[in-house]
Amino acid sequence: MDRRRFLSIAGLAGTGTLAGCAGGAPAGDGGGGDLSAGAYAVETVATGFEHPWAIDFLPDGDLLVTERAGRLDLVDRESGDVRTVEGTPSVDARGQGGLLDVALHPEFPESKWAYLTYSAANADGDTTTHLGRGRLDPEAARLDGFEVLHAAEPFVDSTGHYGSRVAFDADERLYVTVGDRQFKDFGPDHVAQDLGVELGKTLRLTADGSVPEDNPFVDDPDARDAIFSYGHRNAQGLTVHPETGAIWESEYGERDGDEINVLRAGANYGWPVADGGCTYDSGDPIGVSHDDREDVTAPAHSWPCGSGGFPPGGVTFCTGTAFPDWEGDLFVGGLAAQALGRLAVEGSEATDEERLLTDREWRIRTVAEAPDTGHLYVAVDSGDAPVARLTPT
Repeated sequence: MDRRRFLSIAGLAGTGTLAGCAGGAPAGDGGGGDLSAGAYAVETVATGFEHPWAIDFLPDGDLLVTERAGRLDLVDRESGDVRTVEGTPSVDARGQGGLLDVALHPEFPESKWAYLTYSAANADGDTTTHLGRGRLDPEAARLDGFEVLHAAEPFVDSTGHYGSRVAFDADERLYVTVGDRQFKDFGPDHVAQDLGVELGKTLRLTADGSVPEDNPFVDDPDARDAIFSYGHRNAQGLTVHPETGAIWESEYGERDGDEINVLRAGANYGWPVADGGCTYDSGDPIGVSHDDREDVTAPAHSWPCGSGGFPPGGVTFCTGTAFPDWEGDLFVGGLAAQALGRLAVEGSEATDEERLLTDREWRIRTVAEAPDTGHLYVAVDSGDAPVARLTPT
């Protein structure tokens, strides 16, 4: 058994102060100063993870944590003890790939399914984003009867841009993001604009992996039935608004151009024909502005070229259970920005960016809110990484 010890002493873990929804540091200010609306402590729950990618919560409060190398862990959030779950699929853990997201069925434990997304290869060595599920037995730390539900088409010779976040809506339909696999033909023939492939898309499936009859392209013979939205580059954040039920997504741009989107059935989010970013090599704009095309949907929030960007990982909404000042705010893991982003949400717009935890030099892969306590948990992207939580002081 791999044991990682719990470090809960606030004096060792550190504290900070934050503003609530109405104010705070502007974008790039870094936060972490004397912002008086509220205080929080940062506690290390467990450490020693190898590039943790996702967090989910069991009904008893324990955590499920994925490690990109291929391990699924059960973490006792009080003791910090970690058990490796057996029965997970083989993954292709090269580049940005490996074992990625995890989500429990909404009716767990009555429905014992645990869903995983991951990269895996075919006989030719090409890879794609996979969705599968197995029956989770927490006592035995085991997944039984794991089965592949969907493999995004086509497989390609790339180890990047898998996307791979998964979320359930209120009707138990399952959304999966698939990245564009780093194709660079920045024009109308790009894979993200091609409805005949599943790359650069959000897919919508039922809990058993079949295609819902009301998916937007099921009657289009030239489109893949599973596609829900398209024109995405590499979406690695996906969450459901706790009040409206809307699906919110975070997406990497190229040089800047990072986005927060609210997903709608059949909508085109522009990549790469309409975008706010620039190319890595020349710095030239990619496509046109979203405002210049009526056939694309503009982001709810973006970091345009020249802003410095905010490459976004996982996202979650704060319900205000533990942090009333943040109720309704969207929290975003920041990787290259080495910060936890907080955005105020009004309708389908996100504004008033604040950057938290900037003093820790953490590449924050994802953030999740514990449903029982409202504490915010973050996974840090590193080879010997912690999972930490924010608690009110």
